[in-house]
Amino acid sequence: MSNSGLIDEQTRGVYIISITPFSENGSIDFKSVDSLVEFFLEKGVTGMTILGMMGEATKLSANESEGFVNHVLKRVNGRVPVIAGVSDAGLANLVNLARFSMDAGCAGVMVAPVTGLNTDQKLYGYYEQVIESLGPNVPLCYQDYPQSTGVHLSVECFNRMVSDFPQLVMLKHEDCPGLEKLTQVRDSAEKQGLRRVSILTGNGGMYLPQELQRGANGAMTGFAYPEMLTAVVTLHADGEAKHAEDLYDAYLPLVRYEQQPGFGLAVRKEVLRRRGAIACALSRSPGPVLSQRSHEELDHLTARLESRLKELE
Repeated sequence: MSNSGLIDEQTRGVYIISITPFSENGSIDFKSVDSLVEFFLEKGVTGMTILGMMGEATKLSANESEGFVNHVLKRVNGRVPVIAGVSDAGLANLVNLARFSMDAGCAGVMVAPVTGLNTDQKLYGYYEQVIESLGPNVPLCYQDYPQSTGVHLSVECFNRMVSDFPQLVMLKHEDCPGLEKLTQVRDSAEKQGLRRVSILTGNGGMYLPQELQRGANGAMTGFAYPEMLTAVVTLHADGEAKHAEDLYDAYLPLVRYEQQPGFGLAVRKEVLRRRGAIACALSRSPGPVLSQRSHEELDHLTARLESRLKELE
């Protein structure tokens, strides 16, 4: 990351995707925001990303989003960089939140494409409009998550954007299956002499060891055990890929359990509650709720994890 404190092509490590804690009445629980920030920092994250899809950003009002940004930044107090997700169907809303977030002290913004961009030219044109509206001083992370947006980003289109938009400094890579795409982005950029942008990967860490081996700079994802993400990324950077995979394997059953579509957020919040990071596991309606059977499965999986970690000591 640059000396300015903004994200850039050199950004690496683990930028944890933060949940948004709510109280039992559905309001943002700012006391839990404080404890969650401290929890993440204690686990060694490099940075935080707030107002992402798993942060239930679309369920917040504009005022709530701004209040959340302000509160997180004040609690973090410059200890790690914070990226704000500002994706919105309306360009004016996107720009307003982006400018607010940057003025408040964020290190950059993350933008996912709106639905309906079904050609490379439409997709390029959308980001051209976004970047022009944001101005030259706002570093941008492209969130490539077609499973949610329905928008496919080709390697050719991404390379064109990297070539034409200096503000585009990071790819949040979540296409699935996407390992070959990650390799193609890295190889084609090298062959064409393009900037080597930062690539941080998502999907709950499901493919993290292989993504690191294919040239990712780290992870930008959520998981109720962020210390696994930070340890795996650090071990890999230190040349200890086998040790990294052995550690990752111990957490894999919980990684997989948390990645259930439409359900994983409830799992993540409940584990964070059990670990003392937040007071309440509520997701805003409409949202998933864990059954008694699911709670029992979590009991079993967390017990297995504790046992496996002792074996690895």
